[in-house]
Amino acid sequence: MVIREGRVLLIRRGKEPLRGRWVIPGGTVERGETLAQALVREMREETGLEVAPGELLTVFERIERDGDRVPRHYVILDYACSYVSGEARAGSDAEDVAWVAAEELGGYELPEKALEVVRGAFVRLGAPPVDPGKRLRPTADRG
Repeated sequence: MVIREGRVLLIRRGKEPLRGRWVIPGGTVERGETLAQALVREMREETGLEVAPGELLTVFERIERDGDRVPRHYVILDYACSYVSGEARAGSDAEDVAWVAAEELGGYELPEKALEVVRGAFVRLGAPPVDPGKRLRPTADRG
């Protein structure tokens, strides 16, 4: 999770799971990668940003069930990341990106756990209030 100038970076998923939903950027760890290497690679691939991993914010599981079957079981670790460089853009699994202030989160219909994590991060990391005249690019078209 990247919070920069009072805004968190979100992506709209371009693939399943959660296709079309706004979420925190992330992905899978490839064999032989450390968690930090995977985080940096996934952020670059999905958003075009270079980041530096920081504090672990939360760990949780997301289990998809289909009757007695479990088609997907995710263990999700959300880290606070520092922005290093780059311009946010949709890449790999993302179809859109947006820098979103805390007071704008309601318009993005994040999954419940993602919303909880983002709101907690704003409080925990002491994100400064947004200057209403300042916009980071790009701004998402939620239409």
